[in-house]
Amino acid sequence: MALQSEKMKTSHLLLAIAGVAALLLFPIGIDNPYYIHLLETIMIYAIVLFGLDIVVGYTGQVSLGHAGLFGLGAYAAGVLVFKLAAPFWITVPVAILFTAGFGALLALPALRVSGPYLAMVTLAFGTIIQILINEMSFLTEGPMGIKLDKPSLLGHKLDEREFYWVVVVLMVLALVVVHRILRSHLGRAFEALRGSPVASDCMGVSVYRYKVYAFVISAGFAGLAGCLYAYSEQYISPNSYNFELTVLFLLAVIMGGRKSRIGSLLGAAIIVLLPKLLDDVVLFRYVSVVLAVLVLVTAAVAIRRERATPAQMAIPVVGSIALAALAFWLDTMTDWRLSIFGVIMLFVVYYLQDGIVGFVRKAFNMRRPVVQLPPTVEGVAPTDAVATAAHAGGSAEVLQASGVLMQFGGLKALNNVDLSIRRGTIHGLIGPNGSGKSTMMNVLTGIYVPTAGAISFAGRSLVGRTSSDIALSGIARTFQNVQLFGEMTALQNVQVGLHHTFASNLFDVAVHTPRYRRESDAAVSRALGLLNFVGLGEFVAEEARNLPYGKQRLLEIARALALDPQLLLLDEPAAGLTAPDIKELIAIIRKIRDHGITVILIEHHMDVVMSMCDTVSVLDFGQKIAEGEPAKVQADEKVIEAYLGGSTAT
Repeated sequence: MALQSEKMKTSHLLLAIAGVAALLLFPIGIDNPYYIHLLETIMIYAIVLFGLDIVVGYTGQVSLGHAGLFGLGAYAAGVLVFKLAAPFWITVPVAILFTAGFGALLALPALRVSGPYLAMVTLAFGTIIQILINEMSFLTEGPMGIKLDKPSLLGHKLDEREFYWVVVVLMVLALVVVHRILRSHLGRAFEALRGSPVASDCMGVSVYRYKVYAFVISAGFAGLAGCLYAYSEQYISPNSYNFELTVLFLLAVIMGGRKSRIGSLLGAAIIVLLPKLLDDVVLFRYVSVVLAVLVLVTAAVAIRRERATPAQMAIPVVGSIALAALAFWLDTMTDWRLSIFGVIMLFVVYYLQDGIVGFVRKAFNMRRPVVQLPPTVEGVAPTDAVATAAHAGGSAEVLQASGVLMQFGGLKALNNVDLSIRRGTIHGLIGPNGSGKSTMMNVLTGIYVPTAGAISFAGRSLVGRTSSDIALSGIARTFQNVQLFGEMTALQNVQVGLHHTFASNLFDVAVHTPRYRRESDAAVSRALGLLNFVGLGEFVAEEARNLPYGKQRLLEIARALALDPQLLLLDEPAAGLTAPDIKELIAIIRKIRDHGITVILIEHHMDVVMSMCDTVSVLDFGQKIAEGEPAKVQADEKVIEAYLGGSTAT
């Protein structure tokens, strides 16, 4: 596995070097200012899309304000040059910081909403920016716009070709930085937000904080691109940064393929070249034929490898052939240009939901690269991965809850419930469906704030604290319905739980400082140890959504253990498991208890509860009706009546 990973890494590096070399040599081989400027624009747009993909592809938010941020970066550079004659080495960092600051101002209130509401807020932001640029003529020259020349470096004024090379260097640097961010603990945090916000919070990754963080980083890339665009065009005006541009940016991410830097480059090329292509009917004919052949070959490979059915490939193949036929039928593109442009975009968005890159990966069974394993991993023993819980203060009770009331309107899901959890024990929490067990779990982990009552853990109150704060204080959990980050591998899921072990900041990640490399290698080693601990060592590189259900349950436990918890809450971990899987689960839970970790176990399998738990509490209609040793509780008449005689709540 290590050898294969090393070969893949080498091949990717060679392809990257070849790609950069081709970009650098392009203006030497093709000395046409128009084509140089066209490729330059593609690279500038790609920088915007690198950042936008963080927000759209990784965190799952829809932003319609990136044209406004792009415009802010352009005007930051334009105003500095026009008013102060600022040099290039000042305008670039100022444009990045200025736009990132505006991104923060937008994100702090806007990201408290989501979905269509966030799209509306960011759209309004973009419109306001365009209006302000237009009206603040004392600074921006208003509708007249700002003219500026190509920048100077070391006293030498750059020509078109030399500025092209500057754009290549900055685009490559932006690509490396964003790639490192998205392959780091920050990128895993962003991706976890999309997979399951609730689970992210319960892994110590604050959903709101990291949404803002992602938006600010994304805005910084938009600012860099805007600055370069101002120098590239040598003229900026308010109408350049309108709603149409922000929609094109969003479509480019979707068409190219989210969560892919190649997809961003491809998307940028599409939105720059496609309108130009549709102006030339002869060139469009050649391209449409090549496209039809590529789609046909890709579809044939996908069907042969059983990655897709003929029915799934029929529409892409027929559509591309029909497009080629239409190109030869038309004599001119003038009347059909916008219609064809719209149909192509709708086709890609609707039928290629993972974008062009995703379609190709699926057809050729190409897997995303997995984090390279450090050489120190081989000596990790499975049990070394689980930290022994510290007995803070030596108290016999790790958690106390008294008079907990959780009311939803007129319904009391929990009604004055008291719980006392002794350290180092397995405490069962049972009851019929609808009795309030999962509600108690949600109250203990901060998902719900109780209507009344007191809850203390290790001497500190839990009431009113966020889920991420509670998780970092030493309480981890699994969920009744599995809440894994489906598009991430088993290894990456556990690494999200290890997010708290990183002290590295954005600079450390971008530069790959020794501190970051040490923390990253340690996290990979620890994550592998935890996967071995629960018996998932062979599924390191498998996406969580592809694991069998029983393995998904075990992966949730491994991820929770990554938090180094003193208290582990397991919400029906045996639900849906086979008898052999349940036997394996029982052994794992006992090993966890042997490491000094206290466990609260919700379970409907009574044989599991009675064989493992030191103490059992029984809830019915939100009230605690019994508590004590398993045998005593099992014989309690109220418990027998709750299970057999009366509770029909669901």
